[in-house]
Amino acid sequence: MAVVTLNGLTKRYDRAHPAAAEDVDLEVADGEFMVLLGPSGCGKTTTLRMIAGLESITSGTLSIDGRVVNDVPARDRDIAMVFQSYALYPHMSVRDNMAFGLRRRQMPRAEIEQRVRDAAEILGLSTLMDRKPHALSGGQRQRVALGRAIVRDPKVFLFDEPLSNLDAALRVSTRSEIAALHRRLQATMIYVTHDQVEAMTLGSRICIMNAGRIAQVGRPMDVYRMPADTFVAGFLGNPPMNLIPATVTDAPGGRELRFGPNRVEVPAARTAPLEAGSAVTLGLRPEHLAPALDASDSAALWGEVVTVEPLGAETLVRVHLPEIADPVIVRAPGESEVAIGDRIGIRLDPSAAHVFHADGHSMTAAHHQARRG
Repeated sequence: MAVVTLNGLTKRYDRAHPAAAEDVDLEVADGEFMVLLGPSGCGKTTTLRMIAGLESITSGTLSIDGRVVNDVPARDRDIAMVFQSYALYPHMSVRDNMAFGLRRRQMPRAEIEQRVRDAAEILGLSTLMDRKPHALSGGQRQRVALGRAIVRDPKVFLFDEPLSNLDAALRVSTRSEIAALHRRLQATMIYVTHDQVEAMTLGSRICIMNAGRIAQVGRPMDVYRMPADTFVAGFLGNPPMNLIPATVTDAPGGRELRFGPNRVEVPAARTAPLEAGSAVTLGLRPEHLAPALDASDSAALWGEVVTVEPLGAETLVRVHLPEIADPVIVRAPGESEVAIGDRIGIRLDPSAAHVFHADGHSMTAAHHQARRG
């Protein structure tokens, strides 16, 4: 196992363009499952490829177990990588695909056979060892690719969006297999994905990246509950957090946020550094909103239903509020009988509201940290 340390890691392909990854500072603990999460072009795969030795490092240092490996060839870093494409040799059997790398290293035959047999048992491939890749399903091919990495017994496993070529059902089952593999091996794993569900369910911690930089690092639910900025708030969550432009105003009980004809009370401590009239962004998770039951409820936010998405256990309702550009998403019960064009009230939990500065950074997270610290 190994600790992987990134210190100011930067990759720049062209001085005339922004860096693909810039000043990336991250430490992955021994045995940790770290997920690099973000949209296309955010720098997550570039960062992974620098760790793997497949991309040169423009500046900064990369250490594995305290050893700086910036100039160490990929083959000498003791890492194993699982790619998005299975990259299996089509003319070789499952057994030979898994054993190929070990044979190239001239490992003793008996040890190769033992490692391949053990990996096949872990991954449920024992009955498929003589098949060629064309006779395997997509999930089985990905397991062979995993097995080829396992037999290496590396210090670090790297995964580059390994499930993106699978259908929805196979993604779920293979995701469970990878999670079980980590629990069994207790290996250091770094996993790149744009899929939030993979990140939330697999990661010991997640590192969200945006425009080549780290936006936030933390345990999945900590990041979900306390996003550091509007990018993280709007990216993490399905559906994402509602982000509403608002203005801070003084109120008899403390502070209010006003948007259009609506007002929401918030704890004064969260907006204390701001003067009345300051522009902020109000963040509300869809699960913290609910349809109002009483048509005369003056505390509800009233608007018009623009879309309804029944999903069985829940229904996603998008509501247009007066003077607000983007519809607000409400996570309603599955049996909700709401139709497009209905006028509907929305009740919210003020204690679950998030407040973001005009520059996008969270005041709520800062307030939370101050209370804890």
